[in-house]
Amino acid sequence: MRHASFVEKILFFQRLCCGVLLVLSMTACGFFQSSDQNPERGGVDGVLKTAYSQIGKKYRAGGSSPKKGFDCSGFTYWVYRENGYKIPRISADQAKAGNAVSRKKAKKGDLLVFRVQNSPRGLHTGICTGRNRFIHSPSKGKSIKIDRLDNGYWKDKLIAVRRIVRN
Repeated sequence: MRHASFVEKILFFQRLCCGVLLVLSMTACGFFQSSDQNPERGGVDGVLKTAYSQIGKKYRAGGSSPKKGFDCSGFTYWVYRENGYKIPRISADQAKAGNAVSRKKAKKGDLLVFRVQNSPRGLHTGICTGRNRFIHSPSKGKSIKIDRLDNGYWKDKLIAVRRIVRN
């Protein structure tokens, strides 16, 4: 009886060691990496890197991909989705996504919502890049670019800041 117990302990130890080695090898290969740990995807840095990669792409009404072009909400939708964050496709719905943040507490990666027309659909969205700037797909005939929040046109139009990515 004592001998069988010793053999069982050895077998248990072998299985335990094999399991630990398996987990360690999978971790080393990046199998368990979360998107927040990978600067290529996820997190604020991933969101901004993805957004910056689209600078110069043409505006396209209804567009939500690099191949077809982007409208404002298609751009923000695509950027966040590429980094593992789900937000609605339409600006009016994006204005309710994530958590509300005061303008003074806006950080890199936050979704910015602007009132550009007096109608329920008269909203515009962009992504805060820090230093009083944001990246967005402006309008027909223009391309994705970075603008200043204190620019004459945008200065009084910001109506909401939404935190999508937890910093």
